[in-house]
This record gives sequence, structure tokens and C-alpha cells, in this order.
Amino acid sequence: MSALQRKSTDKCQEVVSDLLRGSLTGLGDCSTMTTARYRPTWDLALDPLVSCKLCLGEYPVEQMTTIAQCQCVFCTLCLKQYVELLIKEGLETAISCPDAACPKQGHLQENEARAAGEVGFECSRVIECMVAAEIMQRYKKLQFEREVLLDPCRTWCPASTCQAVCQLQEMGLQTPQLVQCKACDTEFCSACKASWHPGQGCPETMPVTFLPGETSSSAFKLEGDDAPIKRCPRCKVHIERDEGCAQMMCKNCKHAFCWYCLESLDDDFLLIHYDKGPCRNKLGHSRASVIWHRTQVVGIFAGFGLLLLVASPFLLLATPFVLCCKCKCSKGDDDPLPT
Repeated sequence: MSALQRKSTDKCQEVVSDLLRGSLTGLGDCSTMTTARYRPTWDLALDPLVSCKLCLGEYPVEQMTTIAQCQCVFCTLCLKQYVELLIKEGLETAISCPDAACPKQGHLQENEARAAGEVGFECSRVIECMVAAEIMQRYKKLQFEREVLLDPCRTWCPASTCQAVCQLQEMGLQTPQLVQCKACDTEFCSACKASWHPGQGCPETMPVTFLPGETSSSAFKLEGDDAPIKRCPRCKVHIERDEGCAQMMCKNCKHAFCWYCLESLDDDFLLIHYDKGPCRNKLGHSRASVIWHRTQVVGIFAGFGLLLLVASPFLLLATPFVLCCKCKCSKGDDDPLPT
């Protein structure tokens, strides 16, 4: 072996020895670097890499976050952006699993603790550590609003200047009852949220607007098409419309309805509602855009129908083979094992 080869071999052995001791010679003050801060290259190569379903990148386990309910794993950065987007948009208060094909449809809970050994968090709660303080405050506000909507014994004061939570009597939940807000003394009906109407039935559709500076007696003002704030016909949540299309969708219950007459548009894919009646030509779009929308909808349904028509002969031919395979498999399972 030549002198140059011996020198190179000795240098490699020295570097390996330094790496195993957790320090590198010739680095001066960095000689105290531990193996936890610096690991050999072959050690990093052996670390398992987990694929993120959102960005399709591969990261070490320490950079991933696991949802406890469904055990789906995503990189912490992608999950952080996903959680922030949902909270900012107010689409839902329960952070569902980002994987649309998740079999368990898990949710990221507010009190869910971070996994053991997970880095990048300074506290023990996943959502609280992911988002900023103001976003977390909005998340808790959305959660509280959702709890009030789902609680039959609580309701919101309909006055826009108040928005306090009022308690209902548990004995009379099945019938409309008088509710008086303790904060602003507004008296309203628990069923339709309109001003208290003893001896009268609740109107089915009531576009209501609330103006600043209203008193208890004038807290409710019925308007027509120009009402800036109305309630969803299904869940009674207040909705404000500044401008744009008259086809509205409630973020709370996903109910589609007409802004002017509050009629349901859930099954009106072609928007025929705006071709006749009092809402004729009030959609807010040009005639050309409406025709283009209807062409797209008809094209989608026609495409599915054509695909089904073309595939039906193949399905009929494949059905006997599938049934035969299933019969053979079931027969094989029923046969006793040889002794």
C-alpha cells in the first residue's frame, strides 16, 4: 500500500471515529456537538421517510403529524396550512381529515395531544400549536357558535347590536315560546326569531334585516328585496349579501336558496327559477353566462349517461364471470381442510 493510500485510509478512520463520538476534529468550539444534534450520513439514510398525502413529499417521522382518530399522517407544514385555511374561511368547526378517501373520516380534535417525540411544537395541543393566537380565538368562537346552534335550549338574540345567547325553557321546546334577551331586553319568538306574536303562527319565510340603534320594540324590520340581512330559511342563521348572484348558499347548513323569495334551489341545477315568476331575470348574471352554465350542467349529465350506455354491455358480459368467481371462492372456503 502506498503512502498516499495509507494516509487516506487513516483520515477516513479518523473521521469515522469522530462521527461515532459525536464530534468532529478541527471544529474548535463545535467539538461538544452531541450525536442528537449531528448524526452520521448512514444513520440518516436508514431513517424511515413517510409520504405526505397533501404535498406528496417524503419527510422524517419527526416532521409528521398523526390524526389520532384515523391514524392518517401528514407533514406538519401542510396540516398547519390546511387548518388555518379552514378556520379563516369558517367552513367547518370540526377539522376533518384532509384525505378525502379516509375510511374512518377522522377529525383533529382541539384537545388532541401531540404525539410523543414530535418536534416543532412548543405546547401539548396540536391545533393550538399550529395556528396563531388570533386564529385559535376565531376557531374557539366558531366552536361556540356551533354549540349554540346545536343546543335546543339556547339561541342567539336576533338583534344585530346584541348577539347575546339566550336560554330557553326546557318544558316548552316543542312549541314557540317568548324569549327575552337579558342583555338588550328584546322579546322574540323562539321558533322564527321574529318579534313575539302571541296567538299568531310563525311566517314560513320572513326576510328580516336588523339596523343599528334599534330598540326593543323596533328590533325587527321586515323588508323586501332590498333587505341587506336575511335569515337562512332552513337554519335561521343571519346572512348578509352585499352584491353579486342571487343564488345563495348558507355556510352553516349548505342550503341553496333564492335571495329574493327564499325559495329552495337545492334541486334547481339549471336555475329555471329565474326564468319565470317574480324573480325573473334577477339572478344577477348575463343571459349568455346562464346559457353557458346550463350547457355545462347538461353536458356533465349527458357524459355520465353516455358513459353508462357504452359500459353497460361490458358490465353485462362481465357479470357471469364475476358471479362464477365468487361461487368458486365461496365453495373453496366451505370445503373441509384435509387431515
